[in-house]
Amino acid sequence: MANELNNRFNNLMRGSDEFFSNLGRSFFNGLDDFKQMKTDVTEKDTSYVVAVDLPGVDKKDIAIDFKDNELIISAKRDSFSDESDSEGNILSSERNYGEFSRQYSFPNVDETKINAKYENGVLIVTLPKTADEISNKHHIEID
Repeated sequence: MANELNNRFNNLMRGSDEFFSNLGRSFFNGLDDFKQMKTDVTEKDTSYVVAVDLPGVDKKDIAIDFKDNELIISAKRDSFSDESDSEGNILSSERNYGEFSRQYSFPNVDETKINAKYENGVLIVTLPKTADEISNKHHIEID
């Protein structure tokens, strides 16, 4: 026991104590992950596809709007159940809740044909391109 405490003290003095080196990291990293809405955006010949990770969000708590070439996705996650012991102690908590949104810009989208599906915590929004956008594209060969 004394050796273990001595090692912990030495690690603390060297700045390599795990407790202090990770202090706050999980809170701030988790907050960033939650608030940033991790997204993949793909452009295909006839559409754009946006895939957004929204783990733990109910479908009813997601709003999708498209206005002035801007796709706006908003979501909220309600508070989670308390997993502490009878004395209110929690050893680690990395789950977040609250409201957040993100905007994406897409030119020449046929607004009437946008569709979305939500499955297993992933929102997929497909934004079909207008006929003008599709016909205006052409491949240019390099000499």
